[in-house]
Amino acid sequence: MSKENTPIAIKKYANRRLYHTGTSTYVTLDDLASMVKRGENFVVTDAKSGEDITRSVLTQIIFEQESKNGQNLLPVNFLRQLIGFYGDSMQSLVPSYLEYSIRSLTENQQKFRDQFAGTFGGSMIGAMEEQAQKNMAMFRDAMSMFAPFAVAKAEEAKKNAAGKAENADTPAEDLDGLKRELAEMQKRLDKLSGR
Repeated sequence: MSKENTPIAIKKYANRRLYHTGTSTYVTLDDLASMVKRGENFVVTDAKSGEDITRSVLTQIIFEQESKNGQNLLPVNFLRQLIGFYGDSMQSLVPSYLEYSIRSLTENQQKFRDQFAGTFGGSMIGAMEEQAQKNMAMFRDAMSMFAPFAVAKAEEAKKNAAGKAENADTPAEDLDGLKRELAEMQKRLDKLSGR
């Protein structure tokens, strides 16, 4: 591994201080969040035991970011569903699905920004639907490898949901709600991109 690809070593001491071994300075969780945004790779280890605690530190960064006003990226329903997967037979598929989805979003973020900035018209909604369909197709394929009967249930649930959506009494309210959600997503994207 070249020096450039070697992760930066961060040590966490008993007093909860984080030490950046590359710069020989103490850093904060905000500093680590900035490093992530710059694409810098790091590994956090417990200074005493040597245990890799990167996952728990990254989770703590997310918790702190979610606690800031206007910084919420994780909807309550998403958090509930995510918690529901712990201990479930599908738990092993969730990390790879989430990683694929966020990688796809990252790769297409400029396209989404352009469409959000342009209009709330059908082209943006169509692109979002297309991306959602791609994600669901990938997820169904993954599910079918591990649980072929779960795919049939998922397809049945999808058909039932589609039937309910067709019978909705207030499509204008649904559209208004969607517009509000898209406006909120635009605000969040603008904050992330530093606009």
